Amino acid sequence: MNITFISNYFNHHQKNFSDCLNDEKDISFTFIATSKISDERKKLGYDNSVIPDYVTELLPNQTNKRAQEAIEKADVIILGMAPEYLVKDHIKQGKLLFRYSERPFKNGINKLKLLPRSIKWHICNPSRKPIYMLCASAYTASDFLKMEMFKNKSYTWGYFPDFKKYSNINDLILKKDTQEIIWCGRFLDWKHPDDALKAAKMLKDSGYRFKMRFIGTGSLSDELMNFTYENKLQNCVEFSGSMSPEKVREHMEYSGIFLITSDFKEGWGAVLNESMNSGCAVIASHAVGSAPCLVKNRYNGLIYESGNVNALFEKIRYLIDNTDEQKRLGNAAYKTICDEWNAEIATKRLIKLINNILQGNKFPDLYAEGPCSKSLILNNDWYSENLSFS
Repeated sequence: MNITFISNYFNHHQKNFSDCLNDEKDISFTFIATSKISDERKKLGYDNSVIPDYVTELLPNQTNKRAQEAIEKADVIILGMAPEYLVKDHIKQGKLLFRYSERPFKNGINKLKLLPRSIKWHICNPSRKPIYMLCASAYTASDFLKMEMFKNKSYTWGYFPDFKKYSNINDLILKKDTQEIIWCGRFLDWKHPDDALKAAKMLKDSGYRFKMRFIGTGSLSDELMNFTYENKLQNCVEFSGSMSPEKVREHMEYSGIFLITSDFKEGWGAVLNESMNSGCAVIASHAVGSAPCLVKNRYNGLIYESGNVNALFEKIRYLIDNTDEQKRLGNAAYKTICDEWNAEIATKRLIKLINNILQGNKFPDLYAEGPCSKSLILNNDWYSENLSFS
């Protein structure tokens, strides 16, 4: 079987899944990158010093015989963020196509643009063609249903960063600093590092001993620094700057608690995968695209209402006060990634899903949860109906 994955660029979030596909017996795999990685992304570790042989480029206004042949011969195409014209013939021929998308309405719905946008999507995705959606957000399926798209054809997916299997996860968790809290990402308004910092002030004012480490840089750097100095948080807050993914994982392995505070503009949030793989007790905003997929509240992490700093503070305080529970959640988080949410398992499931569709099963329902399960249909306020924040 020939499988071609087309996306904007090849990065460490796609590499493990691509490696697994490439290693599969009877699969001929090609990854086509259609743009160059930006300097900002390179600083965040998106650059790859060694590009695998299965990767090729098809940049705008250029030709690449290898890439064009991979598209023409593909039995299955996985299409991420890439030009639509590359798959027009594939769709016309009735070949299997998986779109790979985060939610389309990260910024909410503009009613004036909804109809023309919906028409465009319907033209590009004829309902009778075998076109399916791999949802890189728990909110993707719900957003597309607003345009009456991909009903019963949306599957839970995401990103699959490097998976580390520890010889003894209990030893790792026992060595963690239960008062060390980590936040990692770009300092942007929609990622809300300021919410974490406000929670740090509340912890300090309440007499807690802790260290909150921020890894990253961005437009809010000066604002965050000023808040830290104005509120005399220097002894309990540390800004570590940007660092390689490997260094980030070292800090995750040492820290007991991980925070992800983004709002609905966070498509997936692969740092959540990485922190859970590292045995952290995670506290995640309900708006983060990966949170409803990866985290079961109070089972393998804690979820709080996005933007509710008081709730965030209470969750952190609870974990500092209850270190046994912190360790239990970290252990369960690791098990989730180890047993279900990693590239190897996702690849096996996707191939099974592909084979079912090719054999005539138009709407396979193979897994109850995890990668390749039928997608969740969640609205932005799903937490109010499904979670207790007490």
